[in-house]
Amino acid sequence: MTTAKRKRVPRVERERQMIEVAERVFTERGYGAASMDEIAELVGVSKPMLYEYFHSKEGLLLACIRQSRAALREATEQATVGAVSPEDALRRGLLAFFVFIRERREAWSLLRHEMALIGTPAADEIEQTRRQQTDLIVAVMSEYFDDELRAEASAEFVVGACERLAIWCERFPDVTPEMATDYAMDMLWSGLSRRAADMRVNLHAH
Repeated sequence: MTTAKRKRVPRVERERQMIEVAERVFTERGYGAASMDEIAELVGVSKPMLYEYFHSKEGLLLACIRQSRAALREATEQATVGAVSPEDALRRGLLAFFVFIRERREAWSLLRHEMALIGTPAADEIEQTRRQQTDLIVAVMSEYFDDELRAEASAEFVVGACERLAIWCERFPDVTPEMATDYAMDMLWSGLSRRAADMRVNLHAH
């Protein structure tokens, strides 16, 4: 009798499985208490294979954060395609963000529980995620600003406010992504629309 060969999983697919399981374990246990043994067992691989792919537990955490950042960027960028105005683009981008954090709760949990990671490469990766979103907002709203510093300051405000609103939403599961987007736009767009009006006045004056 011959034993059937186990189907070999492509490296990319195996890596995706490892990150998916690790994301869940990090969220449930916390980074400090998470065990590489448990992650390996849940994936169905040996612990040495896990280390071969990511070198360390921190390396695995960084991979989780980077994948989440890439997914968030794709979601928010794609959402703004076809927008008919900066206001429409901002609304679409915000909705994509709030949908992402609801549908990818584990990824969002890793990104927001940064206090335990201060001073580590993981904290730097989380800050890069914020920088990514700030850059996207600056690009969307650039026509409303006549100087780069003001544009960046406003984008940082939007990112910070939406982070806090997202954390607040965790306490109120009945708040849908659409509702959260409306709340954010009610607060944010009033200031940006005034800025747009001021710029139109200045352009006409010159």
